[in-house]
Amino acid sequence: MTLLPPSPLTTPTLRRRLACWLYEGVLLFGVVFVASLLFSVVTQTRHGLQNRPELQAFLFLLLGLYFIWCWTHSHTLPMRTWHIRIQGPDGRPPSPGRALRRYLLSWIWLLPPLALGSLLALPGSQLLALTLGWVGCWAALSYLHPKRQFWHDAWAGTELVFDPSQPGKAGRGRGRKP
Repeated sequence: MTLLPPSPLTTPTLRRRLACWLYEGVLLFGVVFVASLLFSVVTQTRHGLQNRPELQAFLFLLLGLYFIWCWTHSHTLPMRTWHIRIQGPDGRPPSPGRALRRYLLSWIWLLPPLALGSLLALPGSQLLALTLGWVGCWAALSYLHPKRQFWHDAWAGTELVFDPSQPGKAGRGRGRKP
């Protein structure tokens, strides 16, 4: 684990980070829907279980490209809206390798409950409860980090910072250059 030097910017509150996370999920629902539709048309998928592993791999790669590109440019749209910026140890946007490491480690948010739910063959409602409980626990573990960062960020050598000078809400905000 690499310790990051002190940043003049503060860590966003857990509430702000989770709101950004939820907003990201809403936007990604649309991205995944359209990408799945295009995949189904191109592969002529006629049944929901047909080509399922290939679709999952395609979506995993697509989401990885999306996040890595956005993070190496310091933020996604929800991060910009909530004035959250991602940075590496030097205070600049993370390198592609560091962003890839963060992407892979960020699956800690979902894989453990999904794997356990699959292993125990849990019905949908129990799987949802397990996933929400895990997300809450994983988020709360950030309080154990000295800078209140999520642990996957600490392990990837990145950190989220609150940057009020960053333009937000469709580019309208303080700090915008003419």
